[in-house]
Amino acid sequence: MINAERPVIAIRIYHFVIAVWKAKEAESPIVKTLNKIPIPSFLIALMLGFVVQAQGVSPPPDGGYPGGNTAEGQNALSSLTTGGFNTAAGYFSLSSNSTGSFNTAVGAGALDLNTSGNNTATGAAALLSNTFGFNNTADGAFALLFNTTGTDNIALGHGAGTNVSTATNVIAIGSAGANVDDSTWILNIYGTATASGVTLPVIVSDGGQLGTASSSRRFKTDIKPMDKASESILALKPVSFRYKIHKDMTPQFGLIAEQVAEINPNLVIYDADGKPYTVRYDAVNAMLLNEFLRSTAKLRS
Repeated sequence: MINAERPVIAIRIYHFVIAVWKAKEAESPIVKTLNKIPIPSFLIALMLGFVVQAQGVSPPPDGGYPGGNTAEGQNALSSLTTGGFNTAAGYFSLSSNSTGSFNTAVGAGALDLNTSGNNTATGAAALLSNTFGFNNTADGAFALLFNTTGTDNIALGHGAGTNVSTATNVIAIGSAGANVDDSTWILNIYGTATASGVTLPVIVSDGGQLGTASSSRRFKTDIKPMDKASESILALKPVSFRYKIHKDMTPQFGLIAEQVAEINPNLVIYDADGKPYTVRYDAVNAMLLNEFLRSTAKLRS
């Protein structure tokens, strides 16, 4: 059951949560103090300037409801009509959802404005602003807070993915990320030295697997001298350039994959459409070493 005040209450809670988040970003001394003090839900209601009357679904929340729905908490799933297999636990969790299905919201305000399906939000205000976005996963307080129509996004950590609003396929781990499709953002990697001096470069496969390259004989077969196979690199034409996506003017140095493919196709990695994507610079380095050794041998002889 819903009274006429519920939409107004939901909007006031929405603006309150947004204001709290912006204050946290500004490192407000008041919010810093509040962060250290557990605040019961009834005190939050008092700070909003009103006392919210318990509504909820009928019968009173006690577990399961028709259509495979589960709701526990004040106004949890209070707008539900035909949506099915939703789980809402927490103050105003999934409170605007009427027809969306297969959503899970755990935490005050989680998926509060949601109307779509297949979203998972764990944490206070996680995916709070989401309306039509679907297949999103937010784990952490305020995770994907400002996502509205973005889909297939993943955010892990407090405030993760807060820069994402309409983008698709964004992964943000501990980072606010950016509203850029098909991107991954991870905090505390760039500019962070490793605690150990024993390190390996990380590579990624065409299937998305992260790993490292091995040089051990144990993992190799068909081993033979390179000989003249490295001569093709002498025809390569190094260039300076800038990436179109970069906003800074930092010059880059390297090779053009299309040009390399014409000289030696084995030195190029191709994309899903079969077009040259990047150069196997590790192989180029090995071939450079071979040419250096061959030149040195010639000089000695």
